[in-house]
Amino acid sequence: MSWRRKSCMRKLKNMFIKIPKDNDNFSWTKHSLEKMKFYGLSAQRVTRVLRAPERVEEAVAPGCLAGMQTVGNKRKTEIWVMWKDKIKNQKSNIKIKDLNKYKKLIITAWRYPGISPKRQVPIPEDILAELEKMSVE
Repeated sequence: MSWRRKSCMRKLKNMFIKIPKDNDNFSWTKHSLEKMKFYGLSAQRVTRVLRAPERVEEAVAPGCLAGMQTVGNKRKTEIWVMWKDKIKNQKSNIKIKDLNKYKKLIITAWRYPGISPKRQVPIPEDILAELEKMSVE
């Protein structure tokens, strides 16, 4: 397949990605939706990484977690998702121990080419810059 055809197919794929809506279990940031479009990730793929990650590590952002799954046979890549757990119903007087359900705020998602070193979350520099920009605002 030529590079022009690949580029055209990638653009078409990005045009037809369904934008996920917030529900009882997941909440999506605008940043995560943009990165999903950029890396060609569907909402189902991101939620699959959340449900069954191969590795979970503490993320760079405070109070957040990052999980990953490997993809591919010949050319291995990793799909990383950063999220933050929030209590679903914060107004009720239910103790956290009794509350088994958390709503996950999906902050960002990205592809890492190759296999990342363990205990070091590989966040691309452009995503780090955007996260710092978001925290300042």
